[in-house]
Amino acid sequence: MSQTINREFGTIITRLIQKKNLTRNEAKQAFVCVLNNTVTDMHQGAFLAALTAKGETKEEVAGSWEAIYDLDTTKVKLNHEIKTVDNSGTGMDTFKTFNISTAASIIAAAGGIPMARHGARAITSVCGTVDMAEALGVDVECTADIVAKSIETVSLGLFNGMSPHIHPMALGRILSQIYFGSTLNIAASLANPALPSIGVRGVYSREMIRPVSDVMQEIGYQNAIVLHGSIEDSDKGMDEASVCGITHCAQIQENKKTNEFTIDPKKLGLAVKNHTELSPEQDIETESKRFAALINNQENSARKDAALLNAGLIFLAARKAKDVEDGIQQATKLLEAGTAFETLENWVKAQNTDPKKGLKKLHRLMQ
Repeated sequence: MSQTINREFGTIITRLIQKKNLTRNEAKQAFVCVLNNTVTDMHQGAFLAALTAKGETKEEVAGSWEAIYDLDTTKVKLNHEIKTVDNSGTGMDTFKTFNISTAASIIAAAGGIPMARHGARAITSVCGTVDMAEALGVDVECTADIVAKSIETVSLGLFNGMSPHIHPMALGRILSQIYFGSTLNIAASLANPALPSIGVRGVYSREMIRPVSDVMQEIGYQNAIVLHGSIEDSDKGMDEASVCGITHCAQIQENKKTNEFTIDPKKLGLAVKNHTELSPEQDIETESKRFAALINNQENSARKDAALLNAGLIFLAARKAKDVEDGIQQATKLLEAGTAFETLENWVKAQNTDPKKGLKKLHRLMQ
């Protein structure tokens, strides 16, 4: 690490502290320095903190995504006929829910929608996407090829964003050392090895909806919904569609137009729920048991409504539903018929180096 590189990198940090924006190429080159570890850890942390505190522009997010995808993402090839869909949240939201996106993805996969998920372990929540999948019996440390095969065979797979199999150079090193939300919550989550063209993505603030939708369109998404859910009579929000208040959305369409709309759970026949009902349990073991019960249709609660609403939006984004109501109806049938739990079992078997061990772990949760 030369003093010259660190000094030049320091000027970038100073500009961010002064609330000055970077170009896409400047952001890309800065992230190249971080990924290559050519500047000190102190400079890397200061850069991420300063960029987050300033507020990222779409050019800065696109530049950081480009660096991560080009330099530090394992590429996979799927059957060209499969149009993969991603569903994830950025984290950093002010209200932490149970893992709604995972529940919604399982239900959508049960409807034959190929879900290529890309997530991480918890940074600011009790249980992240990878933590939950692991607790259910999925092998989250497997190779990218096993994940790709799982997507092709059972319509569901999860790329572990903190695994060296998926991001072999630096991403796991960085994410394991920071405990605050950063630009990586957006840029890194978009660095999906399957490069999906369809997605539903929750963001941590309403102000990030359009910047993230613009970035997704720029990097190749053809159909996508970017959203932020509110909580009625509260200043808190979530990176999921909400059954506790209005959800603000921006929908990217193939004609490259963006349609903004809102979802009112009352108009969908979903009574506004007490938001505390969506909170995760205090430990992953208790939470995973309750999550498995939900997928097995043993929960009639705000959790079920939240899972169905978010699954319905995946059906809408994938053009498998004419509107949100139709998507919710399809999701409800799949959950209540037991198809969602069968899909969960099939996922545990397919994304595993030891399927029997994984299924045993899942079935133990149901006892």
